[in-house]
Amino acid sequence: MTPPSIRKTRPLRIGLSPRILHHPPAELGFRNKTLQYLEQTIAHWIMRHHALAFMLPTLETGGTERASVGMSDYVSEIDGLVLQGGADMNPSSYGEIPLRLEWSGDRMRDLYEIDLFRECVLQGKPVLGLCRGLQLINVAMGGSLHQDIATDYPHAIPHVDPNLYDQHRHPIHIEMDSNLARLYGGKVDHLVSSIHHQAIKRLGEDLVVEATSPSDGIIEAIRMRGECYVTGFQWHPEFHADTPGLLNSSPILEDFLSAARRQSSP
Repeated sequence: MTPPSIRKTRPLRIGLSPRILHHPPAELGFRNKTLQYLEQTIAHWIMRHHALAFMLPTLETGGTERASVGMSDYVSEIDGLVLQGGADMNPSSYGEIPLRLEWSGDRMRDLYEIDLFRECVLQGKPVLGLCRGLQLINVAMGGSLHQDIATDYPHAIPHVDPNLYDQHRHPIHIEMDSNLARLYGGKVDHLVSSIHHQAIKRLGEDLVVEATSPSDGIIEAIRMRGECYVTGFQWHPEFHADTPGLLNSSPILEDFLSAARRQSSP
C-alpha cells in the first residue's frame, strides 16, 4: 500500500458550462438536433495548469423537464466552475426586451447557467466567468447589461472587431486596492483581448469593480464580496497564451485554482 505521505494528489476537477448550438448547419449531419460544445482553447488553458476540464451538459430533456441528475449532484462533483463565452444573454433575463432580433441571445442557456452559478455559490465552489460569463454573474446577482455598447455609448472605443476577432485589443485599468492589483504586483495598466459588444450596465448586488476600460469606463472585471470565490473578466484570458504585450493570464487562473484547491481540501 502506498504511504499517505507520497500518494498522488487528485487533480482538480473544473466544470465548464457548454455553449449551445440549437440549429446546427446541415453539413454537420445532426438534423433537428441540439449540440453542446466548448472551444478547445479554454479546456487546454485549464489543463496546462494541471487541472481536469469537464463540460457540464444542460440538465433539460425535452425543453424544461429536469433529468434524474440534479444540479446539486453536478456541483458536488466539481471543485470549481468556469462560465465560458458565447451567445448574448437574452434581455428578458434582466427584465428587458431585445432592441434588435439578433440581440435575443440564448434564454435556455441563461436559465441553466444562472441555476448552475447559484448552486456553486450555495456549495461554496469557486466560479470564474469569462466574457459572457462575467455578464451572467452580473445578471444572476440582479444587474443588467448594455444590449449593445455602440448603441448606448456612441463615443466608446470599439470593444469588438468582427474581422480582427481575438486579435482586437484595448487597454484596461485595474483598481488600485483590488485583488486583481495584488495578483499583478500593483501594476494597473495592461492590454487585453476584446471580443464583446455587450457590457455591464447596472452592477449586480454584492459585486465590486476590479478593472475598467479607461477610455470609456466600461467595466472589465468584477469580484463578489463574501467568502465564496466569484470573479469575472470581460476579456478572454484563455486567448492570451504567451502573446507578447498582452496581460499574462496565468495569475488569474492560478488564483482561481488555488481557491478551488482550498475548497476541496478536507
